[in-house]
This record gives sequence, structure tokens and C-alpha cells, in this order.
Amino acid sequence: MNKSIAIQGAEGSNHHKVARDFYGASIQLIECMSFDGLVASLLEGTAVLGVMAIENTIAGSIIPNYALIDKNNLHIIGEEYLNIHHHLMALQGQNIMDIKEVWSHPMALLQCKEFFKKYPHIKLVEDVDTAEVAKRISKENLSGIAAIAPKIAAEIFKLSILEDEIQTIKDNATRFVIVQTSEPTNGIDQINKASLKFQLDHKRGSLAAILNVLSDCKMSLTKIQSLPVIETPWKYSFFVDVTFESYQEYKKAVTIIAIMAEEFKVLGTYKNGRK
Repeated sequence: MNKSIAIQGAEGSNHHKVARDFYGASIQLIECMSFDGLVASLLEGTAVLGVMAIENTIAGSIIPNYALIDKNNLHIIGEEYLNIHHHLMALQGQNIMDIKEVWSHPMALLQCKEFFKKYPHIKLVEDVDTAEVAKRISKENLSGIAAIAPKIAAEIFKLSILEDEIQTIKDNATRFVIVQTSEPTNGIDQINKASLKFQLDHKRGSLAAILNVLSDCKMSLTKIQSLPVIETPWKYSFFVDVTFESYQEYKKAVTIIAIMAEEFKVLGTYKNGRK
């Protein structure tokens, strides 16, 4: 039975690639043009799983997505780190001198700006999504227009790749998480990473005390992100990711932190996606 998976963006996007890497090609893809729409598809039951970008090595944390996961009680069941590659693609039979405009997501355009300094005749145009532009070029047979998109988009929409790897910074990766509305059923032997959220008293040493617990229980802190509590000015929630070798030590840490924190939640337990 095909899994219905919601992604932010269109078929051929990096979100689509992550979904395919996790669950194979035979998936039912639910395309959402926003992360709010993605979450809505999960809550409405249109999709059973969602793929969400959560942080990037250049742009940093996608903070609103932490809030979406928390507010809607979504559960993280997996993650993938994907190296981001930008390719210039257009209809078959064209070369780069035939291109008058390049349409793509603002972030993709920004990450490829240096490349286009060599081609001052090309106008850069911001659009909603990398893969959606590639799809439009193919469907509407748009000559003289190119897209910046992942290679998977060129394969799906039968476009010609004019230039490979046009991003300025070659070592650029995005972390994606797999989310669902129901509690995860990952077995103990399948997990070695957890995402946690907690709030603390506004007093000296409260965060340090939590970090000491993690250290004492042999947790490795891989991420910490603060987010303001909107209802209470100058108060913050902390989102942390930890890896561990012993599930028993992890449970010990969770038990202690739940007592120490004002509010505590496990957002998910899953397998570490770092190779």
C-alpha cells in the first residue's frame, strides 16, 4: 500500500527526494506550497507522513518549523541530511546563451548569485519553488527560461541540464525530519537520537543544570535552539537534539529533566541520520 506523504514544494524538489529516499518511488505525494499547508494535510488525514526541512548549514534553523511541530503535537520519527546541489535546467536543445531569465526560489537564487555574474544578460526572477518552476517550463514549453532545481526535477520533467553544481558554497546541507500525528513505534534497537523541548525557571544556572544531566547520562548534544514563549515575554522554550548509545541512560535523563523543567515534551525518538 502506497504511503501518502506531504512535502513542502513540488514533485522533483529536495523534499520529494528525501521522501523517496526514505520510502521508495511508490509513494503518494501530497504537494504543499507552505509548511502550514503540510501540517494541515497531516491534521486533516490527507497525508500520514510529512517531510519538513528544519535547518540548513548556511541559513541556520528554520525556527517557525520548530513551533509548528510543537504546537500541533507532531512526532518526529526520522531524519535525513541532504547535500544541496543546484543545477541549471531548461528545455531540450537550448544552451545557456539562449536563456533570458532564470526563475527559482529566492534562496536558490541567492546561493547561485556568483555563477550568474558571468552571464549579465540573464535576469534572475524570484518564484515560489524550485521544482515547480521546472515543472512549469516543461508543461508550458517555455523557451528562453531556465530553472535552478535538483537533478531529480530534470529527470522527472525531461529537461536538459545546462550547468551542474552552480551553487557558490559547495558544502551546503539541509536537515529534514519525518513527522506524523501519531506516537512513533520505533523499537529501542532502532533509535539513538531524540528531540526534546522544555521550559525552565528564569533563574541562574537552570539551563546549565539540564545540560549537566545530559552530560552525566552520556548524552551528546547535537543541537540547541531557543524560542520565545509568546504568551510570556522574556521566557523561552528550548529545543534540543541529543544522541545516545544506551537507551537506559536516555530514559534516566528524560525522567530527571521532566522533574526539573516547568514543561517537558519528547518531540520524537529516531535513528540518527548522520552517516
